[in-house]
Amino acid sequence: MERYYQPEIECASREQIREIQNEKLKKQVQHVWDNVPYYRKKMEEKGVTPADIQSVDDLCKLPFLSKADLRDAYPYGLVGMPLKDCVRIQSTSGTTGKRVVAFYTQHDIDLWEDCCARAIVAAGGTDEDVCQVSYGYGLFTGGPGLNGGSHKVGCLTVPTSSGNTERQIMFIRDLNTTILCCTPSYAAYLAETMKEMGLSPEEIPLKAGIFGAEAWSEEMRQSIQDTLGIKAYDIYGLTELSGPGVAFECSAQSGMHVNEDHFIPEIIDPETGEVLPDGTQGELVFTSLDKEAFPLLRYRTRDVCVLTREKCSCGRTHVKMAKPKGRTDDMLIIRGVNVFPSQIETVLLNQGYPANYQIVVDRVNNSDTLDVLVEMTQEMFTDNLGEIANRQKALVEGLKSMLGIKAKVSLVAPKSITRSEGKAVRVIDKRKI
Repeated sequence: MERYYQPEIECASREQIREIQNEKLKKQVQHVWDNVPYYRKKMEEKGVTPADIQSVDDLCKLPFLSKADLRDAYPYGLVGMPLKDCVRIQSTSGTTGKRVVAFYTQHDIDLWEDCCARAIVAAGGTDEDVCQVSYGYGLFTGGPGLNGGSHKVGCLTVPTSSGNTERQIMFIRDLNTTILCCTPSYAAYLAETMKEMGLSPEEIPLKAGIFGAEAWSEEMRQSIQDTLGIKAYDIYGLTELSGPGVAFECSAQSGMHVNEDHFIPEIIDPETGEVLPDGTQGELVFTSLDKEAFPLLRYRTRDVCVLTREKCSCGRTHVKMAKPKGRTDDMLIIRGVNVFPSQIETVLLNQGYPANYQIVVDRVNNSDTLDVLVEMTQEMFTDNLGEIANRQKALVEGLKSMLGIKAKVSLVAPKSITRSEGKAVRVIDKRKI
């Protein structure tokens, strides 16, 4: 039987959701106009005032915000409340330019934790569960968000943070952890390690996992589920909006429900900015309806996905977003072809390889090169060069079929690619472009 954390909101009618959004949007636009001079200037340049925004239908009149805007306004330019009313910052784990610093009032944190609590309950969590939060704590939003959500549900919360794999597994076994929260790449590593320890799924107490913060494929999900004997749920979020819990998967595992009472999603054409209809792939844009301290309107996430309002078997009525297929800003263009790392991962997993790989892109004599390093399992590892050559040939053919271009594949020894306890470093682009 499906359970809900806030059923009156999660299962509200479309009319009720729309009414909530219209009311909150008008208030939020006025709040931003009054308190965020940076965005007010953008509105004035576009000839828009709060009076022009009366419903969700008017959202398209507002200007976009991008990560470049967040860097330009760093650190306090987009803060919408006096600093004395702000109680926390979180920050992105980005590696280029200035880090994004997001601000929170206590009210913002309470609503964020509610969103994470909805995700935990959707994954089957109750106050009878032991929830191990193995996302990083500190500036990264993963740990604090799921930690707070777990408390709200009433789970016994184990705040292990990331790393120290032996201790992670010890606590899972000794404390009978039932719900694991971490990045999918770390979940795959924990699964691989427990399998090497000789633990079967029946000997692992976990029943569910809530995995996010990086892209992962359906094949990777299945591999984690089979090895750990769990149901693996996706969760989505951005530091800029609050953190994990902007959207989450339910028992149907067919997309993530967006918490529409707090965030309005749009899909736009990344080139023109035109709003696209439901069911069309494009760039995901979010408007935060409740954030007091860091109230972003029409923030371009750069994530590429699809929205659908088809009725869900779980009973929730909020729009669903598909698993992002990549990003408009880290999509690789190789020899004129658009390549997403998730496509490469699909080929590898379909041919039985673990989800530990690295993509190296370079430019030699004005021509792009694509090298894919793929880690073998212990069972595959062999000194038979002929067998390795055949395996590499099969991967080259599979990748060419998927991508439309040829890649060089190198099979490497088990555990020779550096493991990540946070977001996996999948792509190394050496081109000067």
